[in-house]
Formats: sequence, structure tokens, C-alpha cells
Amino acid sequence: MDKHEHQSTPKNLAIAITINVFIVVAEIVFGIIARSMALISEAIHNFTDVGSMSLSWWGEKVSARPKDNKKTYGYKRVDIIIAFVNASILVGVSGWVLVESVIRLLHPEQVAGFTMLIVAVVSLVGNGLATYILEKDAKKNLNLKSAWLHSLQDALFSLAVVVGAILIYYTGWNWIDPIASIIISVFLLKEVYAILSESVNMLLDSVPENLDFEEIKKSLMVFAGIEKVSDLHIWQTSSNDRFLSAHIIINDMQESEKTKILATIIRQLKEKYEIHHSTLQMVSEQEIKAIGLECEHCN
Repeated sequence: MDKHEHQSTPKNLAIAITINVFIVVAEIVFGIIARSMALISEAIHNFTDVGSMSLSWWGEKVSARPKDNKKTYGYKRVDIIIAFVNASILVGVSGWVLVESVIRLLHPEQVAGFTMLIVAVVSLVGNGLATYILEKDAKKNLNLKSAWLHSLQDALFSLAVVVGAILIYYTGWNWIDPIASIIISVFLLKEVYAILSESVNMLLDSVPENLDFEEIKKSLMVFAGIEKVSDLHIWQTSSNDRFLSAHIIINDMQESEKTKILATIIRQLKEKYEIHHSTLQMVSEQEIKAIGLECEHCN
């Protein structure tokens, strides 16, 4: 990411936050007037998005800080922590909206369809604009993807409310309001699971989802002279930074041959698996015994 892109990201988030603040105020006021559970639940969801996007904005600022003697990996994992928090908030809010909508479905109330429609259209335009602004940034890391997903879900929620409001206005079927909320809540819970799962895996230093541990291990053993690969670990500290460390057990060979194999492995890890940070220790069985590298936990 170049300097201009890094500066534009917090700015785009700030614009999206401002849009959502105006939407929240309008939806709460007119949701109460129209007695629309869909509008009120969307307002609450938008309010959590303001907090989540603010966290994402702060995360982008913090993650850009340079490494130091205490934080040798830097602050990039802040992105993952915030993505986890945002996903957790979405789960809680979606669950609350789901419960409230079921209650409203069992005990329906009169809804002012026209007022609901006008506010929902304004909300759809605002959320659509915020989603468009954040779309490019969503490809950069999990934190920004979670912020974009919040905005996208709001836009879909607004679209569903618009459709529901039109149906209520022309048919008088007030049960459409909570049904729309239930459908969207279920959708939100399904979509947010992916981000929650990915962020947890990153925090646990799991192997990145699109990498095959056994495949990479085998690819390290295809070179002549390599007997075994042990203590292999693959993890990532952010959406874009992947790491690998391993003991590569070799037979006796010339230093020039070791250097050649090492250079080939590092290039392969970069080009094929996008692992740009690798720590490889090439040692013979005799050297392992001499320096005490044997370990029971080695994989």
C-alpha cells in the first residue's frame, strides 16, 4: 500500500462513519413515529456500525506504527483483534434483532408504511454510498473487510426494509416488517461467521486457510540432500504478512550447495505460497545432537 492509499483509507472510513451517524438519528426518530421494528432494529445495527467503523479507523492508525524493540512484529495484529471485536458485536446485535423480531411477529403492531418507506430509501442511498466508498479498501486486510461488511449488510438491510415498506403500504400486511428483520438477521449471522472464524484462526497462529500444511512440507523435501523437515510452523500476523519457520535436516553437503538449496526454497515460498518471511535452519543429524536441537514437540 502506497502512502496515498494509506492516507485515503482513514478518510474513507471517516466519511462512512459520518453517513451512518445521520442515518442512525433519522431511523430512530422516524422508526418510533412509524412504529417500525425494522427501522428501529436497523438503526441499532447502524449505531453498532458507527462504533465498529470507528474501531477500524483507529486500528488503521495504530497498525501503521513502526516496529520497535518491544513490538518486533509491529502493530499489524491490531487489525485482526478489531475484526474479531467487530464480528462479535455483529453476532450480538443480529441475535438481539432476531429475538425482538420474533416477538413482534407473534404480537404484530400497526406500521406506518409510507414513513417507513421514505426513511428506508434515504438509508439505502446513504448505506449504498458508504459501501461504495469502502469497497476498494476491503481488499487490503481483515479489519477493513469487516468494516465494509458492516456497511454492505446495512445496505442490504435497508433494501429489505424498502421492499417491506412498499408491501406494507399497498397490502397492510404488518407482519412483513418483522419477517424482513428475521431474514436479514439470519443472513448477518451466516456472513459474519466467516470473519469471526478467520480472525480467531489468525489470533491462534493457525495455518492460513488457503495454504496446505502437508503440501508445503512435501515441497521442502523434494531437493536432493534433504532428509527430513521438522518443527515446521506457518502463521500470519495480519491479512498480508505470512511467516514460516522450520528445521531442515540435511545430509553432509558443501556450504555452496546448502546456500543454493536455501535460496531456491525461499524463492519458492515467496512465489508459490506468498510467504515472504521465512526462517529456515539447515542442519545435519550430527549437528542436531551436537547443539541439542532435538525436541519432542517437533512436527
